[in-house]
Amino acid sequence: MKKILFILGLAGYSVFSYGQVDFGKYGQLSGSLESNSIIYVDDNDLPNSITDARFGSNNYLKIDYTNKKFSAGFQLEGYFPTLQGYDMGIYDDKHSFILGSKYISWQDKYYGIRAGDIFDQFGSGLVFRSYEDRQLGFNNSLEGGQVRLSLKDYVAVRAMYGRPRLYMGHADSWVGGADLSLSLTKLVKIESADFSLEGSYVNRHESVAEALKTIVTTPNLNMYSARANFDWNGVSAHVEYLNKSKDLSEATMEEMHTGYAWLGEVGYNYKQFSALGTFRALKHMNTMLTLEGQGTGNVLNYLPALTRQYTYMLANLNPYQVNVNGEIGGQVDAYYSIRPKGERSKYWNFHANYSTYYSDKQLTGKSRLLWRDVNGDIEHQWNKKLKTSLLVSVQEWSPTHGSTEKTYASNIFVYDMTYKFDRKTSIRAELQYLYSEDYEKDWMAALVEVNFAPHWSVSVSDMYNHGKTEIHYYNGSISYTFDRTRIQVNYGRNRAGYVCSGGVCRYTPAYTGAGITLTTSF
Repeated sequence: MKKILFILGLAGYSVFSYGQVDFGKYGQLSGSLESNSIIYVDDNDLPNSITDARFGSNNYLKIDYTNKKFSAGFQLEGYFPTLQGYDMGIYDDKHSFILGSKYISWQDKYYGIRAGDIFDQFGSGLVFRSYEDRQLGFNNSLEGGQVRLSLKDYVAVRAMYGRPRLYMGHADSWVGGADLSLSLTKLVKIESADFSLEGSYVNRHESVAEALKTIVTTPNLNMYSARANFDWNGVSAHVEYLNKSKDLSEATMEEMHTGYAWLGEVGYNYKQFSALGTFRALKHMNTMLTLEGQGTGNVLNYLPALTRQYTYMLANLNPYQVNVNGEIGGQVDAYYSIRPKGERSKYWNFHANYSTYYSDKQLTGKSRLLWRDVNGDIEHQWNKKLKTSLLVSVQEWSPTHGSTEKTYASNIFVYDMTYKFDRKTSIRAELQYLYSEDYEKDWMAALVEVNFAPHWSVSVSDMYNHGKTEIHYYNGSISYTFDRTRIQVNYGRNRAGYVCSGGVCRYTPAYTGAGITLTTSF
């Protein structure tokens, strides 16, 4: 372990000291280092908090080399051990040091080839998406090969095949697929609009385990996607349909189901106004990498919650998670900006959002409310120094994810203020309040952040449940930034709940501890 830490530390020191390496005609070397560590401490005043762990550390060292059309790279990962709340600990809760990813690639204007670990997405990701999300703690890249071909700028074809990564190792399955895109307007040389048709096919092949042979009758899962895109004079539209052959249900692991999904988007923008409407209906669309895996990372496609994604503490207290067994709903976003002529330092931004989802009535016998959020915010830049914003969100959600008709309601109010004393010093403050007659009742929260550009930032926050538990979730942090390197140290309490990134969530347990985060690049 000491040797591993020394290697990572040496790499970090090299990055911090020397920056990007340029070999001239022989190419360039670049990289990044990210380290997240937490020391867990006992906290008798925090119920159900972590008591059996004392330390966790997730570390990533990424190196890339490019020379004209050729590129290659790798990523080393160290877990000493895995931070609590990350599903990779299900597979290995001890110290691990692995070669997380590697690749070589050749990309020309009209063709490309890649061998190693593949990150890609077909369409919106409903049929296939391989990507890394360190905040969620997973990487489902495909270890194999990929070919890309294009004919001028109106036809593009991609094909890939490989075995998917599942946390510390690889799944017991093989995934292959292809994607075709055809721009009809570019084909006939129409420049005032864009209309394209796309299609995808994805296959997962897995030898059926003996225990599942009475349920799973075929080693192959097939998925098909058809899409159309339109863009003209501020109007955009997208429609996608996906069909999935019989697959084992992750919810029960006892039944096979076919699946489908519809996705539609219509957008419009004109000067200071823009709006976007999204509709989605899906049923049995959670596609596992392997039938014998588990955890957030055991997923082949991308099913984000299509709701407003908040950064405020109380607005994000109970985020919506997709009901993969069956849901129907959507959201509408609208923006409007007022910017007086000749007044760069003064403006108004208005934003309204509405999202709602219901369960599939064929599954529950009745369509039940899963989620509803009616929200709006106003941001005002008063002058060069002062900016304020006010957010109101009324949320209603199902604590049983639609299995019963019970719902909880929350009314959330947020005031956000930023004041710049000069070009280097600023302060930002948040005041938040959540009113509810359900669940944990009322909450209040506050945050103060002081920035001393370009190096220092200090913040303190507290989230207090005065309606039921009377527990304070306090946190303090200080960070230092130098060139491309940032170090942050923090201490505080973490509430048990869901941490989300891009609409996908993982559960994290309650804990009290001190953390240190290092990020650097060259």
